[in-house]
Amino acid sequence: MGMWSIGAGALGAAALALLLANTDVFLPKPQKATLEYLEDIDLKTLEKEPVTFKAKALWENNGAVIMAVRRPGCFLCREEAADLSSLKPKLDELGIPLYAVVKEHVKTEVKDFQPYFKGEIFLDEKKKFYGPERRKMMFMGFVRLGVWYNFFRARSGGFSGNLEGEGFILGGVFVVGPGKQGILLEHREKEFGDKVNLVSVLEAAKKIIKPQTSASEKK
Repeated sequence: MGMWSIGAGALGAAALALLLANTDVFLPKPQKATLEYLEDIDLKTLEKEPVTFKAKALWENNGAVIMAVRRPGCFLCREEAADLSSLKPKLDELGIPLYAVVKEHVKTEVKDFQPYFKGEIFLDEKKKFYGPERRKMMFMGFVRLGVWYNFFRARSGGFSGNLEGEGFILGGVFVVGPGKQGILLEHREKEFGDKVNLVSVLEAAKKIIKPQTSASEKK
C-alpha cells in the first residue's frame, strides 16, 4: 500500500509539473524596449570587412520591420522569416524596408537562412535586440504542447533546419517608425515557434508616418 501511495504521489507531482509547464506562470516576462535603447544598438554588416553602425539608421528615414532571429538554422525561425517575407510586396508599396538581425555568424547559417528571408540581415553581437533583459527558454520548451504544435505546423509546411548555433535566447519582431515616432509593435517570442501576427505587423506598418519633404529639399 505504501509503494502505491508513493507511486500515486509521484504521478500526481509529475502531472502538476506538466500542467504548470504548459501555463505562462514560469515563462520569463519580457521587458519592453524603449526607442532610445534600440537606437543605440551597434550592428555590423556581414561583409568580409564589416561596417559597424547604429541601429537607428535602419528606420531613421522610412521606418522598418525588424526580425530578431533566435537561430537562423532553426526550422521554426525559417518559417517565421518566410511568413514575414510574404509581406514584402505590401511593405514595398508602403516604402517600408524589412530587416533581420542575428546574434552570431556561424559557418554558412546566415547564407542558408537568406532564401527564407527577403531582406537585409545584420549582426547584433551584443544581443541587444534580444533585451533589454534577455529571456531564455531551456528544456521546459520541450514539454509545452504549444511548442510541439509549432513543430508539427512548421514540419507540415515543409520547413527543415539544423542544430547549429545558440537557440535558447528568445527572439522577436519590431515595427519602428521613422525619427521619433517610436516603436509601433513589439512582439516577444514567448516559446519556440511563437510567431508574430502578420495582420498586426501590417497594421503597425500602415501607421508609420513618413517625414514630409520640404519644397526646398525637392528642388
